[in-house]
Amino acid sequence: MKNTIFAIALSLVFTSVITANAQDGSSEIAAVKGSVMEGTLKSIHGEDVDLSNYNGNVVIVVNVASECGFTKQYAALEQLFQAHKDEGLVVLGMPCNQFGKQEPGSGEEIVKFCSEKFSVTFDLFEKSDVKGEHQNALYASMCALDLKPKGAGDVKWNFEKFVIGKNGVPVARFASRVAPDDEAFLKVVKEELAK
Repeated sequence: MKNTIFAIALSLVFTSVITANAQDGSSEIAAVKGSVMEGTLKSIHGEDVDLSNYNGNVVIVVNVASECGFTKQYAALEQLFQAHKDEGLVVLGMPCNQFGKQEPGSGEEIVKFCSEKFSVTFDLFEKSDVKGEHQNALYASMCALDLKPKGAGDVKWNFEKFVIGKNGVPVARFASRVAPDDEAFLKVVKEELAK
């Protein structure tokens, strides 16, 4: 209930300015104001993490699962993190069991799996819902935004990726099938790191 109230309050802070291109009739988001990196979430070890601590970094937020066809993306996420962490890249893994029950393990089991199978060192959080009535506040805020190329709305499957700029404002959202080493995904990440 507390997360839901926080998410509603936070979503009221967001302001989107939509501009229309008169020549071809297309619309695009010209500006989005308001950071989603506010409030706290529990780390996978049960500690409170203040999301504002990540401000000033480029953040990739991804809902992860250990038994998914996309689970191998852990390796590419870790590789990307290692390649750019000194430039200010952060990866936040959000384990979720909502899609095909593909993350059944405990926090301890998830940490062991990620460490042993993929040598994951980026931050992992407590298993939580990324859609529905008990959606965590961070996802409620991000999913409300019409971020290209995926758009607004519920997360559809494991390993959807959000890219958040250094100011805490989400700039892009990619579907599960877009791998962390995909050219379009890397382009957005590198552009944000260069700012």
